[in-house]
Amino acid sequence: MNIKRVKPIIIKEFRQIRRDKRSLGVLLVFPAFLVLLIGYALNFDVKHISVAVFDQDKTQSSREFVRSFSNSEYFDFNYSVQSYEEIDKLLDEGKVLVVFVIPTNFSKELLAGRDAKLQILVDGSNSNTATTAIGYSNAIVQAYSMRIALETLARSGKELYVPIDLHPKVWYNPELISAKFLVPGLIGFILMLSAVVSTSLSVVREKERGTMDQMMVSPLKTGEIILGKTISYLIIALVASVLVLLIGYFFFDISIRGSIIWLYVGIFIFLLAALGQGLLISAISHTQQVAFIISVFSTLLPALILSGFVFPIRSMPIALQVISNVTPPKFFLIVIRDVILKGVGPAAFWEQLVYMGIFAAVTLGLSTRLLLKRAN
Repeated sequence: MNIKRVKPIIIKEFRQIRRDKRSLGVLLVFPAFLVLLIGYALNFDVKHISVAVFDQDKTQSSREFVRSFSNSEYFDFNYSVQSYEEIDKLLDEGKVLVVFVIPTNFSKELLAGRDAKLQILVDGSNSNTATTAIGYSNAIVQAYSMRIALETLARSGKELYVPIDLHPKVWYNPELISAKFLVPGLIGFILMLSAVVSTSLSVVREKERGTMDQMMVSPLKTGEIILGKTISYLIIALVASVLVLLIGYFFFDISIRGSIIWLYVGIFIFLLAALGQGLLISAISHTQQVAFIISVFSTLLPALILSGFVFPIRSMPIALQVISNVTPPKFFLIVIRDVILKGVGPAAFWEQLVYMGIFAAVTLGLSTRLLLKRAN
């Protein structure tokens, strides 16, 4: 292999990409746009839950209880109702998610030191949001109940005995912001999609135009052609990764806790795997339409569903867990989250780097062999 003969291929690819605005957009603009769009749209943080109150007690105690929820950013008290018929209407129309029903003897039971019954009606059509709303409600009710218990014991000259005093401490993402979990996953998802699609289409486009046959009969070797195409798209994909990381930093406050060198080692190997898959698809496809369909289906669904980007892999059936080992994004997500969120070194993710390297070597080797076979 002659490196000097690879340079003209790289220059040719850059000129072709510069002329083809669509390819340039897929490689640079598309990843940045998707990070902004999905980063803001895909959010698991549930806030400003619409709430209605049916206060049948109408006392100072019931109003204080309602205020304990109003001070939280998770609930918005938008409606005050006077009957169950109004509750049914609001829930049916989807105007509220939670309804608190305070009975007539609420304050009397509290003053007597007895348990005060409280009803909470929740719209369960969205199970995830409903579960989160119930969790928030339980936490606020427990805090309010604890305050009432402390005040009651203080009046009687006693202190509350708490057998277990729990103080949770969250590592890596103390604010539990979903964007800090999702955006690193988005980087792998988007880079995989854009790199595979753009690479596969570029080679097939040259097949359709006949320029690939001209290169095959030239003094250039198949390995040199593959290397030239891989290097050119690898450089552009690395530039796209820088843009995506900058967007994550400036728009979502996601800083790199670990070594940026090891982060780009992971990105470099991952992009080689993605480009190898794209070249392999181009080697077995004869039209751009076929290459595009195969590229999308082989990257979009595995990277979204089987990578652990959104859904935990350990919760999947065993068969899907086994199939997920074929997708490079699964291993790349471990690397990028370990470096960006946890700040750990290669001792925690070296196995993932090895797997992606093997995947890149296999796909690049197969694509080179298939193109060489076609040339012969």
